[in-house]
Amino acid sequence: MTHVDPIRQEVIRNALIAGAEEMNVSIWRTARSTVVRETLDYSTALFNGQGQAVAQSTRIPIHLNSMSVCLEDIIAGPIPIDQWHDGDVILTNDPYAGGQHLSDFVAFKPVFAGGRRVAIAAAIVHHVDVGGGAPGSYYAQATEVYQEGLRLPPLKLVEAGKINNAVVDIIRRNSREPDKIGGDVHAQLACLDVGAAAIARMTTRYGSEVLEAAMVAILDQSEATMRATLSGLPDGTYHFSDFVDDDGQDAVDLNVVASVKIHGDTCVVDLSKSADQAPGPVNCTLNMSKSAVYCALLSLADGAVMANSGAYRPIDVECREGSIANCTPPAPVANRMATGHRIVTTVLGALAKAAPDRVPAAYYGVSYVMTLQAPDPLVAGETRVYFEVEVGGWGGHPEQDGADGFSCGFHNLANSPIEMCEVLFPITFTEYGLIPDSGGDGLHRGGLGLAREWRLDAAWGVVSGSFERFRHGPYGLAGGGDGRPGRFSHMTPAGRQELPSKVSGVRLAAGDRIRLETSGGGGWGEPAQRAATARQRDRDGGYVTG
Repeated sequence: MTHVDPIRQEVIRNALIAGAEEMNVSIWRTARSTVVRETLDYSTALFNGQGQAVAQSTRIPIHLNSMSVCLEDIIAGPIPIDQWHDGDVILTNDPYAGGQHLSDFVAFKPVFAGGRRVAIAAAIVHHVDVGGGAPGSYYAQATEVYQEGLRLPPLKLVEAGKINNAVVDIIRRNSREPDKIGGDVHAQLACLDVGAAAIARMTTRYGSEVLEAAMVAILDQSEATMRATLSGLPDGTYHFSDFVDDDGQDAVDLNVVASVKIHGDTCVVDLSKSADQAPGPVNCTLNMSKSAVYCALLSLADGAVMANSGAYRPIDVECREGSIANCTPPAPVANRMATGHRIVTTVLGALAKAAPDRVPAAYYGVSYVMTLQAPDPLVAGETRVYFEVEVGGWGGHPEQDGADGFSCGFHNLANSPIEMCEVLFPITFTEYGLIPDSGGDGLHRGGLGLAREWRLDAAWGVVSGSFERFRHGPYGLAGGGDGRPGRFSHMTPAGRQELPSKVSGVRLAAGDRIRLETSGGGGWGEPAQRAATARQRDRDGGYVTG
């Protein structure tokens, strides 16, 4: 193996990160849909030639932690790595072939130098609509994955540099937003070329052998740092449980149970005692659950560990088949984030017993996904799908209050500006702001949730919501109070109707208003210990009313 001196290794490490960030910017500047261009629901990464994630952009943990497992599934099954050739792009969205849910397309492009595969560029993009029973492809009444939209097995979308336009046409024909999804697919492909160009620059400058050796060293470095993090925790087995409110159908209070065993520099997380898989679409594949576990443990590392495949080596994730954390086909999975977030908070709750001075109370713990289909305000006779994801309050920390209305945890999404939404869609916002008293009380209070309310200006509309934390608020720690649960309301001239957390096909008329209230974070520490000056500051700032 070629030796790489530490300085050159660090230069290459940062060059790889920069390459992943160039891919990130490429998608952002070329995407068509607001879910990609504004919400930033996509991720990019660079892998070594054997399929191990080495560097990633500052995007979404759920995507980035799962792409390596997805790639492992593909090369171990339908398309072995020796069948990946120069100019190919492999694509899938199948949750039972390494993907997450049908809206997320995962694409990989092998990069060759001197006839050898030296790297793989990768991107995962959430596409605005892939068909199924509801606009935006979040169908709360789904009981099978077949009802959730178009499902693509791992396939070569591009082979030897030639795109399979028939597949692109199939994707467009199955979407309520064909132009946007078509544009976003091409933006995803273009970003892979950007990543390949970054690798080509590095091989030209350093040589492929030096680059490959540096990648091996970077992975080993991440593994060593994660092992050091685990070694700093006391040995033992730590348990915690939390709940998913419901599956939108018949299942209620779905238990998520984590047993976290720390032994020296290794960790085993067992989710086997979690609830059976649900009839409704809140199920996670094991790939998704692994990503959630990795997210929780990387959070405990306080940024010291570079997130890549090396960091995952000391971590084993176990879970029985047929559970909500390891579902079997054809279970629906569109709202898998309801359970994914809960796995993160449950593992963190267990780790709080091992490191009580480092783990915060629970954050809002849900991707508040709402979609609207309504007539296009700019093009007569056409409809548009408005897709947004909202956030809530962070949990109080042993050292400070939780952040208010800020993306965190498993998704890391951006705000959709209301001015842009009002231009593109037939809605007018009537409120957008923090909700007083929504954070859990404590020595350090939880962050506040958000209220987001709009009025429909079109003649008709259809709304769907895929939410969570309406029954069980985010937990407090060390005596802190729970965060306030969320609400979803439909307001008409006849009055206000409270909607369930998971619903599809709500019909709207012109002038109707939709209001979403997200949950606040849990509090940390005994409320009696909060300083009087801090409480006065909360009242003066409008964070609390009492």
